[in-house]
Amino acid sequence: MMKVEIWSDVMCPFCYIGKRKFEKALSEFPDKDQIEVTWKSFQLDPTTVTDPSLSTIDHLAEKKGWSKEQARETTAHVSNIAKQVGLDFHFDKAVVANSFDAHRLSHLAKKHGKQNELEEKLFSAYFTEGKNTADHATLLQIATEIGLDKAETNDLLNSSLYADKVEEDIEQAQQIGVRGVPFFVLDRKYAVSGAQEPDTFLQALTRAYGEHQKASPLQTIKTEGSADACGPDGCAI
Repeated sequence: MMKVEIWSDVMCPFCYIGKRKFEKALSEFPDKDQIEVTWKSFQLDPTTVTDPSLSTIDHLAEKKGWSKEQARETTAHVSNIAKQVGLDFHFDKAVVANSFDAHRLSHLAKKHGKQNELEEKLFSAYFTEGKNTADHATLLQIATEIGLDKAETNDLLNSSLYADKVEEDIEQAQQIGVRGVPFFVLDRKYAVSGAQEPDTFLQALTRAYGEHQKASPLQTIKTEGSADACGPDGCAI
């Protein structure tokens, strides 16, 4: 199996969009059954304070120094990009939430082979359903919906379990030079930054898998222009 590691954050719109584009590429890859996808934790803003009373529009306007109209126009633009890959974003309902506990839950899901299912549920909860992805009751519901044990999930949420794994992922991201997400690392040889088009992901999969048995340093796939991504200073629109 060749491993593909994806650094992302629940609150990153281009991570959800990038997930769809990567999935399309993977569906067309002849050896898709030989690809193991692992999600890695990344926090765009670790200082975010969960506040269900604060809309994402207001939060974005305040953080970026924009008017509410500018924030609405920007999120509308991102929503249109999401529609092109079949996603329905509702920024007007999104809840400002710290993603640390969601990342801890992702590590529990990984233990049980359900990480990709969890990531999909978390993205949908945040961007489409307007759920508080930091709320423990919400996370427990999502976990049980994908088949995780309720008691084990409760134990996780009421402890600091997997906090070290989240920090480890974030440290790894710093070590390999991740400046924005989504960030895809294929076999620890090639990297693709941003929500690239499916053809780019397919090219990267083909190249990396072809060299699966060879040792080579991490290389960034050269592409025409830039791709959408989010970083600590916000999302590139």
